[in-house]
Amino acid sequence: MDPYSPEGELINIHTAFHAGAYQQILDFDTSSFSSSNELPVRVLKARSQIALGQAQAVSSELASEKTPDLVAVKLLADLEQGKDVTNAAKKLAEQHGQENLTVQIIGGIILERAGETEEALALLSKHQGSLDAVALIVQIHLQQNRADLAAKEAQRARKWAQDSLLVNIAESWVGMREGGEKYQSAFYVFEELAQTSQSQSPHSLVAQAVSELHLGRLPEAEAALQQAIEIDPKSADTIANLIVLNTLLGKKEETAQLKQQLQSTNAEHRAVKDWSEKKSDFQKAAAKYTPKFEIAA
Repeated sequence: MDPYSPEGELINIHTAFHAGAYQQILDFDTSSFSSSNELPVRVLKARSQIALGQAQAVSSELASEKTPDLVAVKLLADLEQGKDVTNAAKKLAEQHGQENLTVQIIGGIILERAGETEEALALLSKHQGSLDAVALIVQIHLQQNRADLAAKEAQRARKWAQDSLLVNIAESWVGMREGGEKYQSAFYVFEELAQTSQSQSPHSLVAQAVSELHLGRLPEAEAALQQAIEIDPKSADTIANLIVLNTLLGKKEETAQLKQQLQSTNAEHRAVKDWSEKKSDFQKAAAKYTPKFEIAA
């Protein structure tokens, strides 16, 4: 039986992982779990540590491991510390990527970050009925601005996974790109995650807030983001979305302060990089023109 299925004993810890409730995963009591689930639990906990900024500790802990799953997790931890692990990930995928799901998923993440998108998709496509792989494929297609391919992937998964949480989340990601009535459907999914104690996290609250923003419900979005920032004041994604919210509300002083906060919290955040690139593009475009001023007689 699939340990992540509704009948499996890992369903709650798996749900928490995909909701971004990483600390809850580390605190999760797994003493009653069967020995056959020891490895997937260890993988989820190690990946949660990485997400919480503990990559160095994970690398040290897994330094001598030979199990392919744990070798893959160590590569991800090394990547988070700025190391080039692309070739090592390719080698691991060649050896174990045909059947090992953890190698497929983490290898896909590493290859995608290295800009080798087609290779990442090819590796992930080897999965055998894994919603984790489906969710990652959907994310990659959305990053490619191919919402059509992302929608098809989610629709195919719906046929065999039915009402699985990950299918609902993947469809909600796609819906946020497609817009219209899909915003409301996405809101229902993200709100359920954000307001359930086992899956509440800055990650799920931000997702709820973004759907609220698209629906034009700014006060509700602000409430969700304030709840997220109370849980983790250093959450870069929360700060970035607070910047968006305050810009929409016309709060220039608060927006400027939040931009400084985001810069000091995570200077490599995609929002910071995006704003820097757009500023540079504007300056380059402006440099092509010489303003002329006419003095009225």
